[in-house]
Amino acid sequence: MTTERELPLRGRRVVVVGGGGGGVGHAISIASARAGASVAVVDARGAAATATAEQITAEGVGRAVPLVADVRDGGDIDRAVAAACAAFGGLDGVVTSLGGLMAFDVPFVRLHEFTDEDWDTVFDLNIRYVFRVVRAAIPIFVEQGTGGALVTVGSDGGTAGHGSPLTAAYGAAKAGLAHLTKTLAVEYGRDGIRCNMVSPGPTATTSVAGVASSISQRMDELIPLGRRGSPENVADAVVFMLSDLAAHVNGQILGVDGGLSVQRPMPSFAGIHDRT
Repeated sequence: MTTERELPLRGRRVVVVGGGGGGVGHAISIASARAGASVAVVDARGAAATATAEQITAEGVGRAVPLVADVRDGGDIDRAVAAACAAFGGLDGVVTSLGGLMAFDVPFVRLHEFTDEDWDTVFDLNIRYVFRVVRAAIPIFVEQGTGGALVTVGSDGGTAGHGSPLTAAYGAAKAGLAHLTKTLAVEYGRDGIRCNMVSPGPTATTSVAGVASSISQRMDELIPLGRRGSPENVADAVVFMLSDLAAHVNGQILGVDGGLSVQRPMPSFAGIHDRT
């Protein structure tokens, strides 16, 4: 007989917003479905969202619907969250999975070399859209009266307590996201809404495929476990935070970095990506 611990999200309705069709977002969508949830996969790329939803359906592990939305468009976000709620008859969990730096072609430069456009890009895609998603989801949770779980995806670059040379905007956005996560936990805890962050370190996604092999090896050597994490490692932590296994976990940051953030000196992101 299947137990709740084997399917910790049995019967839950989860929306993975932003990049749910690729990279870490894809892994979170698949892992949530395999844990028993119905999943709304939100991505700006319709083909990616559809492919992920079709994979879930083909595996027979749960219901899935693809939704196309640009997280820079507040109207798109509102429509996607409403559509997920309509498709499943409500929501129990929301994951804001989009984020990062390398995938958005923002240069590694010192602060005075940042353009307004690059700064805005980093904030749009790492924290501003999260505010919009949460603003759309919380009234649904409150109206249902059954609480809910919000999981943000952060980064060691903003939560490990060190500076982020050449990535000032990214570090600032992720640090702000950590503060937002904790504030939401306090503001809405009495409504039964938990908000936590999963904070990855270097993760082996396609967006870092251009990392020079020598730098990649050095990064692996700096991690106490000796390797970068996988998208599935991050996804497993997200599923835990969404589930009742974390029923009394609120306002916390869970590092998924192989121990990288608990040592000194921490490496800089500078030079990680070979753009030559």
